[in-house]
Amino acid sequence: MSAASLEGVRAAATCFRLPFRSRVWRGRVGNFAGGGAGGSIEFQDHRPYVPGDDPRHLDWPAYARTGHYVLKLYREEVSPVVDVVLDGSGSMSFDELKKKRALELFAFARRSARENQCGTRAWVLGENGPAPVLDESFDVFAFAGSRLRKVTLDVVPFRPGSLRVLLTDALFPEPPEALLRPLVSGRGQGVVLAPSSLSESSPDWLGALELEDCESGARRLERVDDARLAEYGVRYRSHFARWELACRRYGVAFAMIPSEGDLSRALRDRALPAGAVEPCR
Repeated sequence: MSAASLEGVRAAATCFRLPFRSRVWRGRVGNFAGGGAGGSIEFQDHRPYVPGDDPRHLDWPAYARTGHYVLKLYREEVSPVVDVVLDGSGSMSFDELKKKRALELFAFARRSARENQCGTRAWVLGENGPAPVLDESFDVFAFAGSRLRKVTLDVVPFRPGSLRVLLTDALFPEPPEALLRPLVSGRGQGVVLAPSSLSESSPDWLGALELEDCESGARRLERVDDARLAEYGVRYRSHFARWELACRRYGVAFAMIPSEGDLSRALRDRALPAGAVEPCR
């Protein structure tokens, strides 16, 4: 990424982070609410005292009222584990602005996880399956190639209970459920950030054109008039309406992130209302 893109990612990560507070986690000791009892300062519940319990947690006012020893329980604080997956198909990188935004979102997700002390793993989906991304300088799209015919998450080694961030434009014929099921399996919690561009949502195609499939490389001649373009727009909007509906059913936060403009503004306007990010505190 360019220096400007890196600066944009840093700026965005000071304002927003992945949605950690809105979920209950299990993991190692950390900063976010867990699913059990622990030693944070956030009171959760009482239970009867049994020999061997730490007497420092006795609720003396409750003893004065009832004559029974009870313990205060506090919310367990844990560090989530985060698995980030980048769709490496050709449609993610054929438009330079969209490619730049996809890389920014990938960097933002990883940076957000690291800065919040989360155990983080990242993969790019390529022609030969998922490859772990360990190095910031790794050229993910060069590795992935441009002939990824089918996007599948069944081959990604997701960790149980992880927050799973999928970066994809969702421009493939498979139904959303094919990706959402593995995204939430094994107690996983999903976020989908979908980079989009005006060249896709509002194309200026008119007349006799030679169109190329960016996934297969196949070419064909088409004549596009206003009616054909309007039909394309209806199908485009319907496609993403199905994605939004399916994500709601699976409890997955879904946000389309425009490639044009500032990353922080795009996250504020699109990802924040969708619950795909939250403000830093």
